[in-house]
Amino acid sequence: MIWLGIGVLVIGIAFLILVLVLIKPLSNLANVLNSVQETTDALPEKLDTITNQTSEIMNQTNQTLQDVNVKMAELTPMFQIIGNAGRASEELTYSLVNTTRSMKNTTEEGEDITSRTGLKGISGGIAFGYYIFKKRKALKDTIDNLK
Repeated sequence: MIWLGIGVLVIGIAFLILVLVLIKPLSNLANVLNSVQETTDALPEKLDTITNQTSEIMNQTNQTLQDVNVKMAELTPMFQIIGNAGRASEELTYSLVNTTRSMKNTTEEGEDITSRTGLKGISGGIAFGYYIFKKRKALKDTIDNLK
């Protein structure tokens, strides 16, 4: 029995040493667990706050988008008018370019006629003016027919 008592005493001493060694880490673990509990206790309030703020932001975003859509709907006719004006000015510019080219060709033909016929000075100017008048009238008739 003595050996049994000695064995229990050795086990008891070993257990006591183990308890003394583990006191500090277990105390630290208890502190960490308390800190985690405090954090998790405050978590629902923080999540509620975040959820409320997110809802407010989403509502404001929706209102902003609705406002932008209304303003875009109001601006759309203006953009259409500007586009129509741009297309009309493009057509006018195209017509003016064609008219200018035609007049250039007409004046070149008129210069050829005056140089071929040998008309110079006043008589050449009169012939050139008459030729331009005829071409201009023909061009005007062509434009009127297109309309």
